[in-house]
Amino acid sequence: MRKINIACIIDDDPIFVFGTKRIMQLSNFCESIMVFVNGKDAHDSLKAMILAKEPQPDVILLDLNMPIWDGWQFLDEFIKIPNDYPITIYIITSSVDPADVEKAKKYDAVSNYIVKPITTAELKNILSN
Repeated sequence: MRKINIACIIDDDPIFVFGTKRIMQLSNFCESIMVFVNGKDAHDSLKAMILAKEPQPDVILLDLNMPIWDGWQFLDEFIKIPNDYPITIYIITSSVDPADVEKAKKYDAVSNYIVKPITTAELKNILSN
């Protein structure tokens, strides 16, 4: 099974972030992990990396409900950044609202919608895709 170089978690819940990082480490999911606690910080940092042609995350795990910029605001701005490098975005949220699921389907950049918590099986599924 292949291994991701850089994974990015955008989530303000420290317990989720800790648990997800631990699962990633135990399942040998990636080489390194970036963490941002809101969409604005993530956008600004990732945009700078993209424009500077620095290594970028292969996968972004994006929460919807965060302070400053939520996941939707991040997505709306992130997809405007011109980028030739393919970054796969997974929405990882506690929201089971069907309207959120449908809204996520409208973003070509979003690969899947996963309800928290994330499992080792789901990480393996991400690797196989």
